[in-house]
Amino acid sequence: MNRLRSWLFDAFFYGGSVGFVLAAPVAAWFSRRALLGVVMGWLKWHRLCARGIMGMRSRVEGAPLAEPGFYAAKHQAFYETFELALILRAPAIVMKAELAEIPLWGWAARQYGVIVVDRSGSATALRQMLREAKAARAAGRSVLIFPEGTRVLPGEAPPVRAGFAALYKTLALPTVPVALDSARVWPRKGPKRPGTVTFRFGETLDPALSREEAEARIHAGINALEPAARIG
Repeated sequence: MNRLRSWLFDAFFYGGSVGFVLAAPVAAWFSRRALLGVVMGWLKWHRLCARGIMGMRSRVEGAPLAEPGFYAAKHQAFYETFELALILRAPAIVMKAELAEIPLWGWAARQYGVIVVDRSGSATALRQMLREAKAARAAGRSVLIFPEGTRVLPGEAPPVRAGFAALYKTLALPTVPVALDSARVWPRKGPKRPGTVTFRFGETLDPALSREEAEARIHAGINALEPAARIG
């Protein structure tokens, strides 16, 4: 049954996504507000498919900030990219440069206002990332990063990437770790399955902490739902 549900989810979600992707450039031509409407519609379409077909739900522990902030989240599945974008009210998401190069979709993502990180680590790429982050802050938007740099399996806790510290110091915003357990319902291999994903918003970090302390507290915060014995 779960395999059939997964197939139906893929068919409905990705089939329906074509319309949103095609509409995005047209909306962007009119205004950013129109583009944001398309993006929010796409996010809600994902939630509708996840709930209606797969039986997936989200449970939020704690709460996002009332004002713009810098959020650092665990990354286990595709699911949280969409859910956190809804929960955080369309934040500027830090994403790898390869995604921004996808024809049409990448252009629309840049118009929406993502922050592109080039993992080559060049000084030019870093400056560009920080400029985009400052633009998001100036626009009154929150910023979302997956500081471990990639999706990981349950129990894995790789170190925080250097890009987090650069953004933490540049943005100087209240910073919140977000732990989650989406791999329970959306494993990397095998069919998706029904269940509830927990999003736990941790203690807010002051933006004036040292790099070492900020990284340590973020690492602990985003791994708060991981089995302690497996993350050391």
